[in-house]
Amino acid sequence: MDGWTAPSSIERELYGAKARGDWSGYLDALARSELFLPQARAHVDAEPSLARFHPTPDGRSLAVYTRGMLPAPDPHTVYTRQSLAWFAKAWDHRDPPHLAVNPGSPAEAYLTTTPADRARWQAHWDAVAPVWGLAPGAVHALHAGGPLHGPVAHGLAVGAHLAVANGEFWNALAHHGNGYLRERERLRKAWGITTPEGWHEILHSMLGAEIVSPVWEFALRVRRVLASDFAGPVDVEHWRHAAAAALRRSAERATEPQLTPDGVTVAQPRPTAEVEGEVAGVQRLIGRIARYEQRFRADGLLPEDGWVRSVEGWDHGRASQMARWGLATRYGTLDDAERGVLRAGEAARGTYRSWEEFSAGYSLGRCLHFDEEEFGDWYTSSLATHLTLTTDPASPWLNIPWK
Repeated sequence: MDGWTAPSSIERELYGAKARGDWSGYLDALARSELFLPQARAHVDAEPSLARFHPTPDGRSLAVYTRGMLPAPDPHTVYTRQSLAWFAKAWDHRDPPHLAVNPGSPAEAYLTTTPADRARWQAHWDAVAPVWGLAPGAVHALHAGGPLHGPVAHGLAVGAHLAVANGEFWNALAHHGNGYLRERERLRKAWGITTPEGWHEILHSMLGAEIVSPVWEFALRVRRVLASDFAGPVDVEHWRHAAAAALRRSAERATEPQLTPDGVTVAQPRPTAEVEGEVAGVQRLIGRIARYEQRFRADGLLPEDGWVRSVEGWDHGRASQMARWGLATRYGTLDDAERGVLRAGEAARGTYRSWEEFSAGYSLGRCLHFDEEEFGDWYTSSLATHLTLTTDPASPWLNIPWK
C-alpha cells in the first residue's frame, strides 16, 4: 500500500478488492458501506429534506466518502449519509458520468454511472442488505486520524460502551457519526437539544455527574463509607439500616437553628410520613441494587466479591459521547469536543480504579434507569458490551492503562 495506512477496515477492504482487480468485491464492500455526501451547511439547514449534488469543477464526477475518510468537521460543510442503492435511484442523465469514491486516496474508484452500472449497484446492495455500515456490538477503530493512546484516547474510551453498542469508531474525536441531520435528530429526540447553549448545558451536567439520580448515588455512598469503616463486605441489612439512620439524622439536622446573615432561622420539621417514605424508598433501592449486583457477579460483569462503587460512570460515559455529538451537530467545535472528552476521562479516573469498575458503574446506572429488573435488552446489551470491551484484543480497555 506504499506506506498508506487505511483509516479503518472499510477502506482496507476497498483497497484490497481494488488491488486484486476484484471490482465485484469492491462493489460488495461499497454496498456494505455508508457513503457520505458533502453538502453546504447553509443549504441543509434551510432545506433538510433536499440533498444536492455538487459535482467537481469539470463536471465529470461527484465525490462521496466512506466513514473512515471523512475530514475533520468544519463549520460550513456537512455530510449526509446515503447508501449505494440510494445513489442508484437518485442518479439521472443530468448528473456527472462518474461517482468518485474516496478520491485522492489509494482506495479511490471512479465508477461509471450508466443505467446498467446503476442496476449493478442496486444488485450488489440487494445481495448484502440489510448488513450496512459498521456492525453494532463490535469494537471499531480509526487506525489513522484517531488517537489510540494518551489522555484523549482514554477519554474517548470512557465513551466506548456507547460507541460499541452503536457501531461507531470508539476513537473518532473528529466525529461525524451518522451524518449531520441524523446526529441533530438524535440530540433533539433523546435530549431535547436544539441549540449550542442546550448542548453545552447538558454536557456540563454530565461532566459533573448531575444527571444520574442523586438517590442512587446516596445509597452507594453509604455503603462505600461502611466498607471503608469496616474494611470489608457490607451486609445488605446493615446497609439498609445505615441508610435509614442517615436519612433520619439528616431530617433532624435540617430543623436545627441556623445562623445566617439575616439572623437565626429555624426550619419547620418535615412530616414523619414523608421522611419514612424516603427511608422505605431507599431501602427498596438497596434491595434492587443488591439483586443487580448478584446478577452482575453471576454473568461476569463483577468479580465474585465485587460491588459497584458509584453510578457516576453512566454520566461520564455519556459525557464522552456527548462531547463528540456536539461536534457532529456543529453545536460545538473540535476544541470543545477535546476538552469534554479529556474532562470525562479525568472524572471517571477520579471515581473508579479500573475499566472494569467503571463499566460496572456505567451498567448499573443504565439498568436502574431503563431496565426495571426485567433483565431484558437494556441489561443484556450492557453485559454484551462489557464482555466485548474486556475481552476483545482490539479493545481500548486492554490497550490503554486506566491510570
